[in-house]
Amino acid sequence: MSVAPMRLVNLDYAASTPLRPEAIEAMRAYDISEIAGANPNSLHSLGRRAAQALDAARRDIARSLGTGVRPAEVVFTNGGTEADALALFGIAEGARSRNHGRTRVITSAIEHEAILDNLAQLKRRGFTVDILKPGTHGVIEPGTLDAAMGDDVALVSIMFANNETGAVQPVVELAQIAHSHGAYFHTDAIQGYLHAPIDVSVLRVDALSLAGHKVGASVASGALYLRRGVPFEPLIRGGGQEAGRRAGTQDVRSALGLAAVARTLSPRLDEDHARVLSLSGRLYERLLESPRIHATLPDLVHKDRLPGIVSILVDGCESEELILQLDVRGFCVSAGSACSSGSTDASHVLTAMGIPRERAAGSLRISFDDRVREQDLDAFADALLDLTGGARS
Repeated sequence: MSVAPMRLVNLDYAASTPLRPEAIEAMRAYDISEIAGANPNSLHSLGRRAAQALDAARRDIARSLGTGVRPAEVVFTNGGTEADALALFGIAEGARSRNHGRTRVITSAIEHEAILDNLAQLKRRGFTVDILKPGTHGVIEPGTLDAAMGDDVALVSIMFANNETGAVQPVVELAQIAHSHGAYFHTDAIQGYLHAPIDVSVLRVDALSLAGHKVGASVASGALYLRRGVPFEPLIRGGGQEAGRRAGTQDVRSALGLAAVARTLSPRLDEDHARVLSLSGRLYERLLESPRIHATLPDLVHKDRLPGIVSILVDGCESEELILQLDVRGFCVSAGSACSSGSTDASHVLTAMGIPRERAAGSLRISFDDRVREQDLDAFADALLDLTGGARS
């Protein structure tokens, strides 16, 4: 007698998300169209039609970033990591080319590895790098940045919201400080794009990174918003695509999938944000019934955070063991950034917040989006509370 396979509940959406039907349909339509595989840079009819499709996708992404964004300010990339690298190296080099005294880059200790792992290469290129630490609440304070600024800063790169804790950074104030010292400002919004309201004209950033696989588009999709007039040196050359800012034949198929998701989610973003935030708040309330479970972010009620990330610490447990036990019960969660899943060290984000390594070793990140089922969150809470000894008596 065969046993039906257990249904797995994916609560690791901050790592990557399933494809949305809109993305699947957009890419399927491309696959069966005449322009499938056509180079959008070719002069023949199929190439011109592919270019028109790519331009339409670019317009959709631009609209999702604010009413004042020009399509030409959207650079398609092969994901969020590439978008971050383009911004980091391209703007730093561009600013230094314009003013040779701009040789310093400022970032934060809570950035994704897509930023942090490139800092050594920046130093080899002759830049000095300052890394700012957050407070215990997981936020880079404007005063901290202001104290570090000077007329030698080329670029400040601080994320929109943290991918482990969900803490939203005061980007408007941080960008204003950078600009007041003549520096440019980039924000990694890969975790926040289409999960929280984002308007680059409000944020006043010079560049913003996004990735499709965090919102239900394909893994090989992403983009960099690059404000017109920002000095920029391409990371690689070899074809002049994307107005010379990113060489390589564009993946029209993935761009169309990402654009379909942007068209779907943008009009209902406020509604989805409120609902998912309510669900995460309810999950926090349930989990914190256990005396062994604590939120990584203090003062959750007043904290500006991403709606679909629940970040907790479990006393007396190792993250890896909890993840495996929850997996056996049918729930997929993570201990932090899946991009560094091979590491057994404590989260660099949590230790930067001042959380002791032994406590950070018991961290869990539960993440989801508008597609989550409330009953699945309830079942997960039951499972974790059971594993940790139940609620407070």
